[in-house]
Order: sequence, then structure tokens, then C-alpha cells
Amino acid sequence: MHISALPAGMIVLLLLAGTTYAQDKQQIAQGQRIWQKRCTECHALDTDETGPRHRGVFGRQAGSIKGYDYSRALRKSGVQWDAASLERWLSDPEKFIPGQNMDYRVRSKTDRDALIAYLRSLSQP
Repeated sequence: MHISALPAGMIVLLLLAGTTYAQDKQQIAQGQRIWQKRCTECHALDTDETGPRHRGVFGRQAGSIKGYDYSRALRKSGVQWDAASLERWLSDPEKFIPGQNMDYRVRSKTDRDALIAYLRSLSQP
């Protein structure tokens, strides 16, 4: 009897994994749309513009792109970009790192989560 439950349990796990994967893809696509609408005025994926490039931001030390003119506050922050630090940054950059130069914040938690999912997807091999 336990043996017959094993395949059913595996099927449920596979279905849940598939649902999560679909939700992740949907959130990443939403994040890409938000990024294109809100971030491209200052940022690009692969070049430094008014703001630094975004591809590869996950795991990057804040203020570490050679040749980009970061604020002293950001260079000295010691922040490494991950989901938690990006959440704090996007919700209120000045509160997170006083003296930084970004004057834009993302008020919606749903939008921040989608942007973070998109940025994470750009940093995976």
C-alpha cells in the first residue's frame, strides 16, 4: 500500500514543481516588462549609462564596476546584491544607503519581487 502511494506523491511533487516553474517564468516576464518600462531611462543590461549595467548584478559587490562613477556611499557600503539587499534598495535606496545617487523607488512589493526575479534571471549562467 505504501508503494502505490509513492508514485502518486511523486506525481504531486512534479506537478507542484511544474507550477512553480511556470509561476517563476511568469514573474520573470512581468519583471522584464517592469524593467523595460521603469529602468531603461537610466540603465542598460550590458553597458553603463546614467546607472550601471544590470546583467550580472546578483552576487556583485555594490559599487564595484570598474570605470563607473558610483557615489562614495555606494562604493563604501559593503553591500553584496542579492534578493534581500535588492528588496531594501528598490523600496527606498536613500534609506538603505544614505548618500547614494538613485532617486527612484519601487513602491509596489509585487513589482519589486518581479524586478528581483528578472534581475536574478540575468545573473544565472
